[in-house]
Amino acid sequence: MEKKLLSEFSKKLIIEESNQCVSCGLCLPHCPTYRVLQSEADSPRGRIALMSGVATGHIPLNARFVQHMDRCLTCRACEAVCPNSVTYGRLIDEARALIADHSTSTATVRKSHTRMVLERLLLAQPMRLDRLRWGFYFMQKRMPLQWLQKSILGKKSKLLKFIMQLPLVKFPYAMTAGGNNAIGNFWQAIYPAQGEKCGEVALFLGCVARITDVETLNSSIYVLNRLGYTVHVPPAQTCCGAIHQHSGDPEQANALVRRNRSVFAGFDAVISTSSGCGVQLIESGVADNQARITDISHFLMKAEGWENVDMAPLAEKILVHEPCSLRNVLHDQAYPYQLIARIPGVEAVPLAGNDQCCGAAGTYFIDQPEIADMLLSDKIAALKESGVQYLVTSNIGCAMHMANGLYEQGINVEVLHPVALLARQMGLKL
Repeated sequence: MEKKLLSEFSKKLIIEESNQCVSCGLCLPHCPTYRVLQSEADSPRGRIALMSGVATGHIPLNARFVQHMDRCLTCRACEAVCPNSVTYGRLIDEARALIADHSTSTATVRKSHTRMVLERLLLAQPMRLDRLRWGFYFMQKRMPLQWLQKSILGKKSKLLKFIMQLPLVKFPYAMTAGGNNAIGNFWQAIYPAQGEKCGEVALFLGCVARITDVETLNSSIYVLNRLGYTVHVPPAQTCCGAIHQHSGDPEQANALVRRNRSVFAGFDAVISTSSGCGVQLIESGVADNQARITDISHFLMKAEGWENVDMAPLAEKILVHEPCSLRNVLHDQAYPYQLIARIPGVEAVPLAGNDQCCGAAGTYFIDQPEIADMLLSDKIAALKESGVQYLVTSNIGCAMHMANGLYEQGINVEVLHPVALLARQMGLKL
């Protein structure tokens, strides 16, 4: 009965919102899947027509419909250019929820085993990832991953491919009793400000980032402390729920939202280091005031105290990648450029093709590797031609996807978060 009510709600919302689309087609050149597949059914306009058809009963909810919904990256580039302000992101989420509610039929959301394991066993319980850190570290140090990557098993197993895409595992930032930097097994609950205190913030860790983006989390704590902010890392926080929300599981996503809302209720500022997580935290209502949740680059550019920070120069051209969530939804794409421009000698330059998705899109690069690699190829070509040593991006999924593409092509470019580069030049060594 509950699923039936959810289906009816999804259908009603889809019908109402799809009526806002006037089929003008201005979104078509901005849609990554339309650009590479040249299929109307794989464009925002086409997908909205299909959603409306299924919701009204004029089109069957079959495998072909599911395929076209699955191929959407949810980059929301169409929203950014839509003259009628159609909330496409909500439409595609409702369509996927509708598909998932028809699990008794043959047309269900196609999930790889990797994605199911990630969502059910790890992402919803991110503390388990903390406990697995040593295991991943041992695998990277001991297993012949290069041989495994070239083997038949490595090419066919999406789980192994995901593991091989993980950056070198690092460990959480800790502070000794004497105030020195160190590493630990878990993050501390509180990292006191250094020098004159100017405020307190909470840091959102995320889920996969606990394994894959530890350097960014450590760097964020370090930079915030140096600027006079005490950083709280609530141990009870959980996944933002974005992957669940975008894969047709709003109930699980809402459960995670409720938990995070309770955990972060007492903080005036909640800092996110991954733009995809930041969007979900804001749009899901984790905070009663959306302004309380801020991307780390945005927050640091508004912060004071930089006059007291020494910065080592770096005479390099740095390419800046603009994640879709940062550009199309948060509209914070200017801040990473401004942040790394604080480093003396740095020239911040946009990565060619920043208006197009790199193909990562959460777990999309696992479920739709062919399309994801097609979208990635332009980024890799631009990086190869540039001759730079560094690429900065503000989303961990994009970082992993592009770093793996560079590795496979034998291109030596380091991919890191803007705040990680900043922390290095400020003296962080772990």
